[in-house]
Amino acid sequence: MNHTEVINRAQEAGVLLARFLYCDHSGVTRAKAIHVSHLPHKLREGIGLTRAQMAMNLLEQLIDIEGMEPVGEIRLVPDPETFSVLPWTPGSASLICDQLDHNHLNWGACPRSFLKEMLARAEQMGIRIEATFENEFYLAREKDGAYIPFDQAPVYSSIGLDLSAQIMHDIVKALGEQGIIVEQAINEYGPGQQEISVRHTTGVRAADNQIKLRDTARGVALQHGLLASFAPKPFPDGIGSGCHVHFSLWDSQSGRNMLYEPEDPRGLSQVGRYFIAGILDHLPALIALTCPSYNSYRRLQPHMWSSAYTAWGFDNREAAVRVVSPFWGREEQTYNLELKSVDGSANPYIALGGLIAAGLDGIKRQLDPGAPCEHDPGKLSDAERERSHIRRLPTSMAEALDELQRDQLLLEAMGDLMSRSYLAVRRSEEQAFAAQDSDFEIRNHFYKF
Repeated sequence: MNHTEVINRAQEAGVLLARFLYCDHSGVTRAKAIHVSHLPHKLREGIGLTRAQMAMNLLEQLIDIEGMEPVGEIRLVPDPETFSVLPWTPGSASLICDQLDHNHLNWGACPRSFLKEMLARAEQMGIRIEATFENEFYLAREKDGAYIPFDQAPVYSSIGLDLSAQIMHDIVKALGEQGIIVEQAINEYGPGQQEISVRHTTGVRAADNQIKLRDTARGVALQHGLLASFAPKPFPDGIGSGCHVHFSLWDSQSGRNMLYEPEDPRGLSQVGRYFIAGILDHLPALIALTCPSYNSYRRLQPHMWSSAYTAWGFDNREAAVRVVSPFWGREEQTYNLELKSVDGSANPYIALGGLIAAGLDGIKRQLDPGAPCEHDPGKLSDAERERSHIRRLPTSMAEALDELQRDQLLLEAMGDLMSRSYLAVRRSEEQAFAAQDSDFEIRNHFYKF
């Protein structure tokens, strides 16, 4: 879609305000809205944003970071291909933006540009990445300052589908109107918990779709008098919510699925094994990007289907990396990998970019992931895990950030300003939440993702 088509669509839809969206280091989607009459100029030149804005943490505190002082300005420059009329709110549309300096390039801390750079690295190796985010989230009401689950339905139940039918139908319809193809919408294990899976697409669009899906679910929920929470553990004693990334590697020249090897007894190629090994090698640091919030570590526990260990396996839902069994007759088209240690508090551009950087490193170094784990790694003995080189993932936000600070591959991929600012913002959150109680934690995670 070009600029003229965006302007025409906005006028035809009666758009009054257009939101220019970006996702910050704390995982919050933020926006500036302009009047539709300014679209012809702003589509080209963007709108101003102080450099300090990317130094804001989850508690709305501005962190003192060199290079992000309240001096100087960057531009939010929209991608016209991301234009959507917002079905849940009259007269509004949105576009997702890159953060560019005055030279029209990444200013050093643009998450969307970071993902583009990692995808370009893959392309230089002849690899095209496709991905999608599989979201679990809660529908809830706020009553007397507390959050109450929307229902108490059994998992995967007909009554659960009936109870949430109207709101889920409205969410699915709103996603479809924005060009996002829903493949599955179900009621999940927790009371009021839902899951939506959308079709995979090329790298940047997968992260764009994640931003749109979260906005859509929350916006539609508000129209029903409900809150939609993508927090990892919005109810401390309840079931956690994941945001698993499904991804596949495709040969840029032939178009073949590089993960699939029909001669292998289980279908997994050598390239796929290298990529898995790269993820596992960097995973203790990577989860600072994929499970990045203080609340994340309530979910990231053994026996919770959230992957608490650096294990991989075929359809092993307790392994961090799951090789997903393909569908009959479409083995090559549907062969993919799933990273389970991801949740909704992640900035999707940073999470997916970090995953790609780690996997490509595995290919370059031809790393061996070892034998697949055929059991719940949490039920293995310490000696069995040690023999299989299965490590426990960090058990706290502070520990994960320490791992990230030691991981030169990921720091180099992110670049100086992004890595420094990301660590500073997340460190400030960890210190703030560690000093407070669980009620404070839940209240400040529940509705922000």
